[in-house]
Amino acid sequence: MKRLLQFILTALAKAYVWRYKPAIIAVTGNVGKTSTKEAIKAVLGKIKKIRSGAGNLNNELGVPLTILGNWSEQYYESGGTPWFWFKVLALGAGRLIFDGSCPEILLLEFGADRPKDIKRLTAKFKPHIGVVTTVGEVPVHVEYFSGPEAVAKEKAKLLEPLLSSDFAVLNHDDAAVLDMKNKTKARVTTFGFTDGATVRISNFDFRTDEAGRPAGTTFKLNYGESFVPVKLEDALGKSQAWAAAAAAAVGLIFGMNLVTISDALQLYRAPKGRLKLLKGIKNSLLIDDTYNASPASMHIALETLKMLPLNTGRRIAVLGDMLELGRYSLDAHREIGNLVGSFADKLVCVGAKARFMADSAANQMSGENIFVFDASGQAKNKVKEILTEGDLVLIKGSQGIRMEKIVEEIMAEPERKGELLVRQNKKWLEIMPPSSSPV
Repeated sequence: MKRLLQFILTALAKAYVWRYKPAIIAVTGNVGKTSTKEAIKAVLGKIKKIRSGAGNLNNELGVPLTILGNWSEQYYESGGTPWFWFKVLALGAGRLIFDGSCPEILLLEFGADRPKDIKRLTAKFKPHIGVVTTVGEVPVHVEYFSGPEAVAKEKAKLLEPLLSSDFAVLNHDDAAVLDMKNKTKARVTTFGFTDGATVRISNFDFRTDEAGRPAGTTFKLNYGESFVPVKLEDALGKSQAWAAAAAAAVGLIFGMNLVTISDALQLYRAPKGRLKLLKGIKNSLLIDDTYNASPASMHIALETLKMLPLNTGRRIAVLGDMLELGRYSLDAHREIGNLVGSFADKLVCVGAKARFMADSAANQMSGENIFVFDASGQAKNKVKEILTEGDLVLIKGSQGIRMEKIVEEIMAEPERKGELLVRQNKKWLEIMPPSSSPV
């Protein structure tokens, strides 16, 4: 049944693209896909009519679903019931005749859990602009590939069908991504912190509020001899600067100037669970990075925790398993343990693999400041107990560890969890309803 549904959805989506001929921008990478997609949407939304689904509908069901309409929220809320799919197919067919909301640009996210995933997507929906964010030395989902090089090779499949009239937008700071410029006929533009990037990030720093507490990120975007300042509210980390720079590169391709791009980025808000600042209980401050975890994104998150200004309180890391790393899992968790142990005041580890983080961290910090739990539901009360006035708390782990349950326990406004936290829709709550034992 799933194969039949996928076949019909793909046929309708391909017919829709043929009928209305929107430009297609596709974003891939192992870190920052959704943030980059949202930043591009904020920038191009100033000048173009864009369709881009919420969340990460980035597979062979999600991509055509996004193309056929703004179905993402209904999909997550319904859990993908038969009645939902009937509506999608019926209205999708109707929109082939007339669609008053037809976009000029389809902004899509292409994911790769396994080999050939992106190759299949590009064969069906060839992009005009391909954006590659970050791959990292040990990418997420590497468990299903022969190694990190194979993951990078699969991500590069996004660029292979691009023509000389198309554009490839690449992260200049990631060697594996930058090397992809040799694998495409498209015109290449780059973004990053390093010299030589087409859109270069400089003067990166964290913003503080009147009380001296972290409030966001500030940096400059440089293009040729010009530059503009950018301020991001409630968004932290270099990954957010990368997202803004990638969006600026795409905006420049469409003829926008840096001032207009900078103004548009003021409307950008980092997606839920991506280095988002939230108020915590006991006047603490939370860094909610619970959407997912890989070694690359874990490094960025811990670097953020380490660099943020701290007036009072302590730096506390609450870290869950990084899943789907295959044979790289043990070393990756130990490396993260060494990193966090070098500066954190308290460490809470959640999951079987996170125990290796705890073991490595114990070489550098006192064992009495390290706590290990099997599941997020067991850990949340301990995190609540150890919090004190002014603490800065990072919460991060892979989706399957459900680290957002810990954020829910220690956030100052739990009544806003549906608005602020990841995985609060029907689809996820049915997997683990509030009254059940955490996974």
